[in-house]
Amino acid sequence: MTFGATDAPLPGKELDDSGLAQFPMVMGAIVPVVNLEGIKPGELTLDGATLAKIYLGQIKSWDDAAIAKLNPNTKLPKQAIVPVRRSDGSGTTFNFAYYLADISPEWKSKVGVATALEWPVGIGAKGNEGVANNVANTKGSIGYVEYAYAKQNKLIHTNMINKAGKTVAPTSATFQAAAANADWKSQPGYGVILANQPGDQSWPMTAATWILIYKKPVDAATTGEALKFFAWSYAKGGKAAEELDYVPMPANVVTDIQKMWSAEIKDAGGKPLFSPTN
Repeated sequence: MTFGATDAPLPGKELDDSGLAQFPMVMGAIVPVVNLEGIKPGELTLDGATLAKIYLGQIKSWDDAAIAKLNPNTKLPKQAIVPVRRSDGSGTTFNFAYYLADISPEWKSKVGVATALEWPVGIGAKGNEGVANNVANTKGSIGYVEYAYAKQNKLIHTNMINKAGKTVAPTSATFQAAAANADWKSQPGYGVILANQPGDQSWPMTAATWILIYKKPVDAATTGEALKFFAWSYAKGGKAAEELDYVPMPANVVTDIQKMWSAEIKDAGGKPLFSPTN
């Protein structure tokens, strides 16, 4: 293997023990999507605490007082909430659960954070596609999917109240705001989970995809070519990422990543396989 990709970054010790370098390549976001008659995209607002209670099975109806308080001008139906969640292990679930655990101590203690969970409630579906299809076909349902799936399947997304207490919509600008406000150097391998980042414009469930690559690869030539491709992607791939409803990494983070390549990813003789001046 020359490289791999993951939506759930390796923690510091595991990364050190593996002999791998890790760096974020592109960012997306997780959005709640609903199937409620009369509700259009962005007309419903939720916060993390309410979302956690829905998936804990504590908020069971769309006209619950907690939801009504967040949506005083929205006519909410007296309708059972049908939570839809992933049945398979996934980075999307990891990032969604990480956000809920950051907001809700009860979620953290009862459910926790992992790529696969023991869910208190809900209908399981495989993949983002499965969750999207279940929500689209189930009245009163709520699910969580990558933004690209919400947009491409024309699902009804909710707005969210972020860490700053501001109501934000899922857009490239709010995803980029979360990335810009993150302290990328605070974790080994830039393994920062972009949940609940500060900033008035930050979307609270933004997530990156990380590349894993050996620091001392067996096939140095192939690994060097892979790094050149990633460098090209950072420099030229931003428009393509946005067309797929993802967002590119901040320029200052890319500069730092490429310096890391030069310092850490080397051939058998200790020569860097890539340097920013290549």
